[in-house]
Amino acid sequence: MDQELTYWLLDTRSLWPGSRIEQAAADVLNLLSPEEQEGVRRKHFIQDARLSLGSALLKRAFIAKVTGAPWHKIRFGRAGDPVHGKPCYVAEDGKPVPNITFNVSHQAGLVALVGSTVPGVELGVDIVCVNERNDFRVIDKDGFDGWVDIYDEIFSAEESWDMKYNVDSVQLLDGSILTSSELGRSDRCCRRDQTLTAHRTLENGRTEPVTFSSDLLIDAKLRRFYTFWCYKEAYIKLTGEALMASWLKQLEFKHVRAPMPGTVARCSTHGSWGEKVDDVEVWLHGKRVQDVRMEIQAFEEDRMVSIAVKNVVGSIPSIRRVDLHEDILAFASAN
Repeated sequence: MDQELTYWLLDTRSLWPGSRIEQAAADVLNLLSPEEQEGVRRKHFIQDARLSLGSALLKRAFIAKVTGAPWHKIRFGRAGDPVHGKPCYVAEDGKPVPNITFNVSHQAGLVALVGSTVPGVELGVDIVCVNERNDFRVIDKDGFDGWVDIYDEIFSAEESWDMKYNVDSVQLLDGSILTSSELGRSDRCCRRDQTLTAHRTLENGRTEPVTFSSDLLIDAKLRRFYTFWCYKEAYIKLTGEALMASWLKQLEFKHVRAPMPGTVARCSTHGSWGEKVDDVEVWLHGKRVQDVRMEIQAFEEDRMVSIAVKNVVGSIPSIRRVDLHEDILAFASAN
C-alpha cells in the first residue's frame, strides 16, 4: 500500500528563520522555477512564504521520486480550468501527465501532500488549526450558534444543528473526560462563561454531579466544527472543485467525532500525533457515498489533517513526517 499512496507532512515552523524569505532561504529558492519563486516572494509574511516554499518543494520531491524526472525539468500546471483546476504535473507540451495525481494543503506552519501513480485514483487533503483565528470574538458576541450560522452557505441545516447542539465529549481541567451522555442537556449551551453541571458515572454505577465552565464545552464544539470543516475541504479538493461548488450543502458528514489531540512541541521534543478517526459517513444528495474513504488525525494540541481517497485499494498509510535536508534537499541535489 505504501507504494501506491504517498502521504507526507513537512513542518516549516522552525525552517528558514528570519523576516525575509529571500535572505533566509536563498539557496533553496533556487531549486524552484522562476514562477514558483515569484509565488513565494509575493507572500507578505515570512510564515506564509515558508508554507508556499515548503509546498513547492514537496510537490517537486514527489514528482521526482515517482517519475525519476530531473528536478529542474519538472513543470506544473492545472487540470481542466487553467485558473481553478487541480494542480498537476505537466509534460513539456503543457499537457497533464496521466496517472499522476497529488494534492497539497498548508496551514499553521504545516504542509501535507498526498499523491499516487495508480490510474483512476482521486485524492484530497486538508489541514486545519482550531485556534488560529479569533473565533471567540464573534462567539462571545453572538454565541456559538450564531457563529456557526456564519457558515450556513457551506453546511447543511442538519450539519449546523449537529455542530451547535451536539458534542463528543468534554475534557475537564484535571484531564478527566465527560461523555456526551454524562453531559446531558448541558450540550445545548452555546455561551461561554457559564457554569454547567454534568453527572459523571462512577465505577459502582452511581453518578456524581460535576460542575465545570462552559468555556470547555465551547472549546470542544469548536474543535468538532473544524473537524467538519477539514472533512469538507478534503472532499471538495478530491473532486477538484472549490468551496463555491453548487452541491456543497448537499455534501454532509455524519457521526463526526473530533480526534483526541496529541501533545504540543516542547523545546526538547517534537510535537506528537493524536488520535486517528476513520469511521465518518459521507453523504451526497441524500445518499451515502460508498467509493470515497476519509480519515482525520490530530497533530499536537490544535492541528488536524484530513485525507479523502477514491479508488484506493487497501488501508490508508500513516502520515510520514519528512525532513527538509534528508528527504528533500539531499534528494534534489542527487537528482
